[in-house]
Amino acid sequence: MLDLNKKALDAKTSDVKTLDEKALDVEASDAKTLDAKALDAEVLDEKSLDARTLDGSPLDIKSLNKRGLDVSALNEKALLAKEKRASFGQDIDLDTFSSQTSPPPPTPDLSHVTSRDTACDTSPDFGLARDFQEVSALLSEADKERMILSGIDAEGAGRSGTYLQKDAAVLHVCSSHPGLEVMPIREALERYPWVENYYWKLVAVDTDKYTARAQLDLHNGYVIRALPGSKVIYPVQACMYLGKEGSSQNVHNLIIAEEGSELHIIVGCATAAHVRQAVHIGVSEFYIKKKAKLSFTMIHTWAEEVMARSRSVAMVEEEGLFLNNYICMMPARSIQTYPTTYLVGKGAVARSYSLLVASPKSEMDVGNRVFLKEPDTRAEIISRAITNGGTIIARGDLIGEVAGVKAHLECRGLILNGGTMHAIPELEGRADGVEMSHEAAVGKIAQEEILYLMSRGLSEDEATSTIVRGFLNIDIPGLPPQLKAEIDRAVGQSDKDVM
Repeated sequence: MLDLNKKALDAKTSDVKTLDEKALDVEASDAKTLDAKALDAEVLDEKSLDARTLDGSPLDIKSLNKRGLDVSALNEKALLAKEKRASFGQDIDLDTFSSQTSPPPPTPDLSHVTSRDTACDTSPDFGLARDFQEVSALLSEADKERMILSGIDAEGAGRSGTYLQKDAAVLHVCSSHPGLEVMPIREALERYPWVENYYWKLVAVDTDKYTARAQLDLHNGYVIRALPGSKVIYPVQACMYLGKEGSSQNVHNLIIAEEGSELHIIVGCATAAHVRQAVHIGVSEFYIKKKAKLSFTMIHTWAEEVMARSRSVAMVEEEGLFLNNYICMMPARSIQTYPTTYLVGKGAVARSYSLLVASPKSEMDVGNRVFLKEPDTRAEIISRAITNGGTIIARGDLIGEVAGVKAHLECRGLILNGGTMHAIPELEGRADGVEMSHEAAVGKIAQEEILYLMSRGLSEDEATSTIVRGFLNIDIPGLPPQLKAEIDRAVGQSDKDVM
């Protein structure tokens, strides 16, 4: 435990410092550097765009450099960090995973189809002429079932938009809401100059070997943007699917909620049934503008030997709200993620919720960190974790930098059938008048609770399952019913895995 605490302290003096400096740079520009209005001076030569290249082939570096994005400088920084170990989590030898890309699958022959769902057709601008029926034809029934476990509907039912990527290939991109933009990040970078002002602006490209690979060997990723004032009530879904054994999937995502907008996103990460070993590397940058609301729910459904490394940073402006939910209840070999949120505007709010179940041989190093940088900012970090023979490190860090901030951190863990649970709650007050609290508890299910439920007619397994379900049932305010239903489904599925 002493070694883990040392790692946590080391992280605060290195990784956090880098991110903090970036957040301060954003503030120094009066929070307007990310305004698309400031980008009008940039000119985009669309003639060099090859919209059909969705298979992870190299970006047009010369063209992008001309437009102001210094890809060469990013690559140089990434190369220096290519072997840099992360501050947290088990080290991964990335050379053991193949990062080779393959071309997108051909559009299937659907000449026999007489009626097609065109409610969310892909724009031909991205070279994808597939509607949901065409996409469905590319996926096996087993693929669809795995996606459903991660909250993804291959038919797009009840969704405002969809982004679907299998390995390096983008299969489908669409939006059915006039105030919503969904696009692959590679094409967005080559097409729209405003995207450059969000790319690698919160996450440092040389953070570690995983951010370096995401730059040097970028497959794709998504840009999801809610336009100013738009209310995208039905969730947008994004799926990162691993279908190749021994592969590495490297993605970079940008999520932007413009001023006064509302956006709900569900991201499902999953593996095909035949895949046992792979690695997923994801970089995500979140921008929540003034009075905007963003809820982001990620559900991981990996295979037993899959490893995942996520690097995420969010910035929330004045009176903005960011709800960040992470759910992983299926077996995975190693998961490490420690998203950081900066509350840079007065009255900004961040709430983070994590639901974790670690099976035997699983290692999960998961947490959240929030910097409260302006008066009247609020933050809440809630974690529920169960180890069923695996190892869980549950981190939480709240940093109050000015008077008038309020924050709370809560971490609770259950140990079932062995395993290890390590809670690391941290509070740091940097000014008079901060109000921050934390509570942490690790234990087992009380025998008297099981006996009571058994006296009401339940078996021991049923009693344990009921207690587990109640333990994982967190009331997350502000979610639309569709997302709440997906979380409830994930919690219900966890009963089988825990037992």
